[in-house]
Amino acid sequence: MTVSSTLYEVRRLFAPPPRLKVSEWADRYRFLSPESSAEPGRWRTSRAEYLRGILDAFNEPASETVVVMCSSQVGKTETLANVVGYFSSQDPSPVLFLQPTLEMSEAYSKDRLAPMIRDSPALFEIMGDRPRGENTLLHKQFPGGHVSLAGANSPASLASRPVRILLADEVDRFPPSAGGEGDPVNLAKKRTMTFWNRKIGLVSTPTNRGSSRIEKAFLESDQRRYFVPCPHCGEHQVLVWSQVKWRPEEPSRAWYECAKCNRPIENSSKQKMLRGGDWRATAPFTNCAGFHLNELYSPWRSFGDVATDFLKAKDDPQRLKVWVNTSLGETWEEQQGQTLDFEELAARAEDYPQCFIPKGGLLLTAGVDVQADRLAIVIKAWGRGEQSWLIHWSEIFGDTSQPSVWEQLDDLLSLPFEHHDGIELSVSVAAIDSGFRPQSVYQFCRGRHSFKCIPTKGSGTPNKPILSRPSLQDVNVRGKVVKNGIKLFTVGTDVCKSLVYSRLQLMAGQQGFMHFPQGLPEDYFAQLTAEKCVTKFIQGQPTHQWIKVRTRNEALDCEVLAYVAAVANGLSTMNWDRLRSKLFPSTAAEETKPKATKPKGSIKETGRGFATNW
Repeated sequence: MTVSSTLYEVRRLFAPPPRLKVSEWADRYRFLSPESSAEPGRWRTSRAEYLRGILDAFNEPASETVVVMCSSQVGKTETLANVVGYFSSQDPSPVLFLQPTLEMSEAYSKDRLAPMIRDSPALFEIMGDRPRGENTLLHKQFPGGHVSLAGANSPASLASRPVRILLADEVDRFPPSAGGEGDPVNLAKKRTMTFWNRKIGLVSTPTNRGSSRIEKAFLESDQRRYFVPCPHCGEHQVLVWSQVKWRPEEPSRAWYECAKCNRPIENSSKQKMLRGGDWRATAPFTNCAGFHLNELYSPWRSFGDVATDFLKAKDDPQRLKVWVNTSLGETWEEQQGQTLDFEELAARAEDYPQCFIPKGGLLLTAGVDVQADRLAIVIKAWGRGEQSWLIHWSEIFGDTSQPSVWEQLDDLLSLPFEHHDGIELSVSVAAIDSGFRPQSVYQFCRGRHSFKCIPTKGSGTPNKPILSRPSLQDVNVRGKVVKNGIKLFTVGTDVCKSLVYSRLQLMAGQQGFMHFPQGLPEDYFAQLTAEKCVTKFIQGQPTHQWIKVRTRNEALDCEVLAYVAAVANGLSTMNWDRLRSKLFPSTAAEETKPKATKPKGSIKETGRGFATNW
């Protein structure tokens, strides 16, 4: 070997790594894992060309913050993974990756980060074979830095070592405050203050207008949008939902109509359009690069897929909200502070008697609200498209700490109700609020055999799921866990109330429409509409809260609980054809239409509802 060749080898070994942008690093070194990708193998930014501009924004010296407000199915999760990989391998730095909860961070580490390290040699070389003490589930070390994963709900994880790179995923799902410490995003930003070359990435699907973190951050950015050329006339334009067209009988074959030449653009032209597109700022630049994307750009979703999803969601405001957020990447505008006219609701009562199940009802559930001197009960029938019929509303008066009141409730919930087609149905699941008299509720729910009974506890946390997995086991009067006891279910009351209010405003025939029988007292409708949703600021962050406009709201709480009981019984995935076949095995039974009759037992009207006498 000559001296010149030896010097060349020495220079090559000690030379700094090539200066690459994030997208170039990903194309050269990143490999997708089979656990987390439908297209495992080498990463190709050209597969979704619009991601190149987002990735390379982290290399722009003037851009301290990168904001991505987008829909689902556009590659945002893999975008963040590429940024983590780049600042681990190419430009080693301390990195903080922030998720809404600590549990989600742990899941991301196991399901996303660990496979990426394993399958990308450039990352495995620096992080894959470290001593056990250096690499943990939430902390990965490498020469020159580390990757720490944290939950926005954990103040402790936001108050440790400084970081240069902050990546916050799904910021609209962050709690308003990390414990009592304040806004988790601002807390995390403070950890970057010692770095002059810090980078902050905020990424999320948006939620409600006015309280969306990602929308606020995007509006403070230069608001870049991806312009793509029409394959017919060459006009560059932003893809918007209003230009998606389809024939009524074939929504799955929808096309995009050019805003200039009005010629149809088929989905087969999308990749060519994406390759010819470019990001253009629509607002002045400060130090924040902002990007907006919707699902129409996704190479993994066709125009027809988006149109089909829209048609499934359009008649249900709650599903439509999800579609607007996750498909269009836009915020949903709630009608803040609006109250419903209970007299108008009362006037739309239908021609069926109470305690009788109309033809469409196939499943009975109940919701029970507990007060000191009464139990309020709603029993509802459910059918296709989540339409519901109120079957029974009553209040059982008495001291709810005494067994006699609960015995009356047991009799009521065990009562058979006659169906329009001649059979009798009873309550399948009852949900009872345990916020008041929890031990009495636990005792009642324990050992029920004629119907399933679940104790619940409401949570006002924004965007809390309608029904969470049980987190607390049943406890006895001494506070000790009961072996094999029942479990407590957490209810997202804000989400449930929003759903009930949105369905009260539907037109007859729409999915989720709520039917009411004749003879209900006006007080029931007053209680049902006794709250309104308003925006309040908690530690500087806007949040939606439900407040009372009338004193009594038991009917609304009962409606929420009856829906929760239906969800617990599999409402969203119910096979109604199979259920109907099970209930009506013979054709003769299906054709029978007896007159409405009252169920067994004596039920009489009172001034404020229906009291039961047994």
